[in-house]
Amino acid sequence: MIKGIFEQLSESLTHLGEKQIITLHLGSLQIQFDKAAMIMSWIVMGVLVVLALFLRRALKQDVEDKPNRVQAALDALMDLLQGQLTSNFSSQRLARELFPFISTLFLFVLFSNWLGVIPGLSSPTQNLNVTMGLALMVFVVSQVLAMRAKGMKTYWKGYLEPVPFLLPLNIIGELSRPMSHAFRLFGNVLAGTILTTVVMAKFAPIVVPSILNIVFGLFFGAIQAFVFAILAVAYINVAVES
Repeated sequence: MIKGIFEQLSESLTHLGEKQIITLHLGSLQIQFDKAAMIMSWIVMGVLVVLALFLRRALKQDVEDKPNRVQAALDALMDLLQGQLTSNFSSQRLARELFPFISTLFLFVLFSNWLGVIPGLSSPTQNLNVTMGLALMVFVVSQVLAMRAKGMKTYWKGYLEPVPFLLPLNIIGELSRPMSHAFRLFGNVLAGTILTTVVMAKFAPIVVPSILNIVFGLFFGAIQAFVFAILAVAYINVAVES
């Protein structure tokens, strides 16, 4: 029986990283996506929406009433997110404008990383397409804000500084930011999944794998979500300020 368990766990190593690709044909256009990553992403979004509706319902009270426990906890969470995530913005106006975006990004990555702790589910962030999509979203926001802050002429002129022949290097440097942003999160989350799977295949799936799963899923998952959000703030600051 024990031998059979180890054989099943070893088999999981063989199929680790396999994807269930679904292809949609729209005329001559083919659209492919990973079914598991899509489902897990929708689960995370559903959890966030339900949590938001629950908190909104719990906050329906008169302004003069004493704050309930939910409101007190939510105020503490908002202060924590504002202090840790948006305090590094170059201006208070930019921090106020981007607080909803940065906090939502942080919560999505956090719950995505935590989803892998639940048996039978996987983290959407261990899929490069998901992390690249998030990184490209940050990239687009940073470029739009840079154009708005500097003006179109100054924005495009920045790619020619300090000398025009550095234009290719400046473009490569700009495009490398979303790539490193995406690969950092993807690599760390996938590495935790691989390590946990390898330990489960080599040892009895009782204590050690469970501890590793909790550590990598909860603790390191929270750290990676925080780092991803902080890097998003840094990239936006660099785009607006430089």
